Formats: sequence, structure tokens, C-alpha cells
Amino acid sequence: MVSLDPMRALVVVNPAATSTTAKMRDVLVGALASELKIDVVETTHRGHGRELGARAATDGIDLVVSVGGDGTVNEVVNGLLEKGPSPHLPTLAVVPGGSTNVFSRALGRSRDPVEATAEILASVRAGRSRLVSLGTASASGTDDAGADGWTDPRWFVFAAGLGFDAEVIARVEAQRAEGRRSTGALYVREAVTAFLLGRERRRPAMTVHVPGEPPLEDLFLCLFSNVSPWTYLGARPVNPSPEASFEAGLDLFAMGRMGPLRMLRTLRQTLSSTPDARGRGVHRRHDLEELSVTASRPQGWQVDGDHLGTATGLRVRHVPAALRVVA
Repeated sequence: MVSLDPMRALVVVNPAATSTTAKMRDVLVGALASELKIDVVETTHRGHGRELGARAATDGIDLVVSVGGDGTVNEVVNGLLEKGPSPHLPTLAVVPGGSTNVFSRALGRSRDPVEATAEILASVRAGRSRLVSLGTASASGTDDAGADGWTDPRWFVFAAGLGFDAEVIARVEAQRAEGRRSTGALYVREAVTAFLLGRERRRPAMTVHVPGEPPLEDLFLCLFSNVSPWTYLGARPVNPSPEASFEAGLDLFAMGRMGPLRMLRTLRQTLSSTPDARGRGVHRRHDLEELSVTASRPQGWQVDGDHLGTATGLRVRHVPAALRVVA
């Protein structure tokens, strides 16, 4: 049994999280404060979670609790790991507050924020934690690329992508900026529109380079996963890379030129209770340490569901045992 009295915790709260109200967040914080010595900070701007994570790592905080969606988790993790993995970093716990909460669900947390908070406290009391692998992504052909032509590596906890999936995310973010709520139906609508009206699947621009293999050419979607499933439509998992896990390297799911019927067939396969997407134009690889993508024209890129602009290349790497999380 672990005593909670000396444990210092920073609670990072995203007040704009889509699935928690202000009253619910007060309940969550109250539960945490009843057993931990906490400081609570609400994020106020893009990148604030990263600043707070970096400060927690420097200040010797024992536990960082992220209350929000996957975007909040990503920012906090990038702050915690700003100087790289270390056994002395704070442990991370995640209370789900977003629309999909992929990382929280991959850790086995309840979808209900109150229940998830109770699970976290029980695990902390019992001293249950684990190390998880993560990934990093660097982009080329961007305005903020360094002298070597690549951006600084950005950590991702469950997925990164170049091409079609990032375009869909950009479309959804544009709708959210106009006041639309992020829902599974909104993602489906924007994905259908992008597929039917977009040019990328008709003129695929990307090539994947896997060490030791011939290049995979003429791709319009390149997705790199650290966990399974990749995302959810409500309660239903979307699972293009069912073998992906914290215990393995990265998984690749890529798609080449195809029409609407083949796309629907592939989508049905990823939504199946026994997902196994295969067929012409579908490419999968499992347990990779590193790989890269090049594009003949700029493509959208995303990390953990956050659209980061356009790029002409992406380089991803697997980092084992990168961060300790509450189990």
C-alpha cells in the first residue's frame, strides 16, 4: 500500500474539453484533492499543456493528471518528454474529457470521467504503474523546419499520419471553429466529402519507405499507430491496425488508389468485431522501429488527432519504455 500524503500532483485541466462540464470538473478535482497534494491549472492557450508538463518535469512533481481529450494529453506528454525519457519524470494519469479519448481507453480507463478518477486513485494507492512505448514524428517541407530540413520530433501517444486522415481532421477542426460539436457523425460526413470530392485518392502523391523493403508508392493515406484501435465512432472502435500495442513497435496502415466501393469494403473491415483490413491497395506493417513518407506535393499531417499544417515528408520512430503511466 502506498501512502498518498507526500505525493505532489499537478492537475492540468482543459476547460474546453467536450465531454465534461465545469461542475463535473469540480467534482473530479475535489476527488483528487481529497487524497493528493494538488495544484490545479486550467489551460488558456494552445501549447499551454506542454508548458505545464515541462514545468512539472523540472519541479520534481510526482504525478501529472491530464483532464481533457487526446490533444491535452499530447501537449502534456510533449512537455514531460521535452528533454527525453528519464526514470525521474512524473508519472502520467489521464482522466478522459474529450470526444474520443483514445489514449485513456488504451490504458484501460473507464469512459466515465468520475469512474476513471476513482480508478486512478485506487491504482496510485496500490502503486500500480507501467512503462509504455510512444512514437515521435518529424516533418519536412514545413515553414518551421530546421537547418536539416526537418521539424523537431514531436511525441505522439497513439497515432500520427500524413495525407487523407489529416485532411479529414482539418475539415472537422474547421467545422468546430464555426461552433459545430465534434461527433462521430461529423467525422463520417467530412471523410465522405473528402474522399468523393478530393483529388488525393485519384492522384496519390505519397511513397512509404520501410527499411529493407521496396518503396510503397502511389498512396493517399499513411497512418502510423502506437495502439489499437486507432480511433472510435462513438463506442465503436475503428481498427485498421489491430496488432498495434504499447508492447510493440509502430504499425503502418496505408491505402493506395481505390474507388468508393473498395473504400467502403475496407472501412467495413476496420469496423468489424474481428478487424482484418486487406485487399488491393491496402498495405499493413507491424512492429516497426522507424519508417518515413515522402510526398510529391504538400499533404496534411497530424499527430494524435491534431492537424499541424502541410508537409512533404514525415519521419516516425518508435521509442520503447518512454513514459511511466498509472496502470
